[in-house]
Amino acid sequence: MLIASISDFRKDLKSYLDRVVSNFETLIINRGKDKGIVVMSLDEYNSLMATNHELSSRTNEKRLDQSIQQLREGKVVEKNLIEE
Repeated sequence: MLIASISDFRKDLKSYLDRVVSNFETLIINRGKDKGIVVMSLDEYNSLMATNHELSSRTNEKRLDQSIQQLREGKVVEKNLIEE
């Protein structure tokens, strides 16, 4: 996670944005006491939204938890993908 003041961010805007995108980092821009802005790449944002959607219902959340538990217990089935 990167942290910058608003003035530092303004001075080196391109460099900060390049680091956010290329290193999959999140940038926090401080704007005073308990105020700030979060800058993240579009890929990171989309990933966060997809996770949020998957956990949006209790049914999906339970299904994911069960799958993770099965994986940890070695209860997995491997299948070959059909390549076209």
